[in-house]
Amino acid sequence: MTINEYQQLALRTLNPQLSEKDVLINGVMGLCGESGEVIDIVKKHLAQGHSLDKEKIAKELGDVAWYLAETAYAIGYPLEEILQMNIDKLKARYPDGFDAEKSMNRE
Repeated sequence: MTINEYQQLALRTLNPQLSEKDVLINGVMGLCGESGEVIDIVKKHLAQGHSLDKEKIAKELGDVAWYLAETAYAIGYPLEEILQMNIDKLKARYPDGFDAEKSMNRE
């Protein structure tokens, strides 16, 4: 499955009654909420002695992906284009791979 196929399949479960504005709002709020669920799992592992539940993290990352697909759709972008834009930015920022000095002194 390609990333754009994922986006199309995920969007089959988008609430068709939402307005364009509401799709955007739902998407960004969902990204925040699901990311918070991921950090909560890690917090419980690091601060409360729970075992790290990698399967639960993976499932929550799937939810993050769904909301990413929705948000991208809301702004009119296919996911593949967004991911390519990010890679292009990272290549420009770190042409030879990560560099701590460049990270600390970014323009």
